[in-house]
Amino acid sequence: MASPSLRRWVEQQWQGENLLTALLTPLSWLFCSLVAIRRLAYAHGWKASAKLPVPVVVVGNITVGGSGKTPLTAWLAGFLLEQGYAPGIVSRGYGGNSRGAPLRVQADSDPAQAGDEPLLLARQSGCPVAVCRDRVAAARLLLDQDDCDVIIADDGLQHLRLQRDIELVVIDGDRWLWNKKCIPAGPLREKPDKLHEVDFVVVNGPARSRHWRMKLEGETLVALTSRARRKPLASLRGERVHAVAGIGNPQRFFHALRDAGLEVIEHPFPDHYRFSTEDLDFGDELPLIMTEKDAVKCEDFARENWWYLPVTASVDAGLGEAILTRLKEI
Repeated sequence: MASPSLRRWVEQQWQGENLLTALLTPLSWLFCSLVAIRRLAYAHGWKASAKLPVPVVVVGNITVGGSGKTPLTAWLAGFLLEQGYAPGIVSRGYGGNSRGAPLRVQADSDPAQAGDEPLLLARQSGCPVAVCRDRVAAARLLLDQDDCDVIIADDGLQHLRLQRDIELVVIDGDRWLWNKKCIPAGPLREKPDKLHEVDFVVVNGPARSRHWRMKLEGETLVALTSRARRKPLASLRGERVHAVAGIGNPQRFFHALRDAGLEVIEHPFPDHYRFSTEDLDFGDELPLIMTEKDAVKCEDFARENWWYLPVTASVDAGLGEAILTRLKEI
């Protein structure tokens, strides 16, 4: 994994045009061409894909790093439950060490095996969750074990072996598409034109008129040592705190804490980082606040003044109805 300092340096290069991105642009063209050829191979049946007997909704992005896919997946699962559906969630399980056969994720699963995001989804959504590098195998496990009538694929946009009926792409509203270049000259997994091909574009943060808007909301801190112990985030207004974030966009988390009036000491870590006690020993007794995604990996060695901030996705009301309409058409 790249160090936080190296990651910040790379992200600075991706913010615009410079000598490095110019030198890497031919490699970006090659990357985009390979992605396009791969999509063409699946579209024409040259590579095998699988069609499930239930609708498949994919939630993904076209950039590397965090954009809000997991909170949107949790919102979508909860929304469909409220509408009478029985959704199941599949994920690759990135950050875990599950290999081979699909793994059913429980609320008490080991994050080192299942991955941090799938464990978070299992706890938040109340829906069956399965992980496997082969999302088709994960989905079939849920169809065999549960009465699912729709499958949600978290971060599955580029997993073309699983045929999909609806595609949602999440964009970071602060970063947008950066310099609009593909890896390695930029952060894109595929060309920006992909946004015109998907069913829904959801923007986490400032949105443009033709897209759906989402924002992350959280006002209550939860103790890592006991989820029953809670307090308002505002209760720490004006206090110095250590803020820990091993997510795709740590600055979004740090900014949220500052907006709540906290004096933040930043500790960014690589996405899906596996924490140890030593990583979080900052030599003082200041409160420590982390994301819920990080908290699931730190509960076994947590201290009394360690807290996490759960967030939920608040989405434009019309998006749910639009998705329901598409599902009924299917």
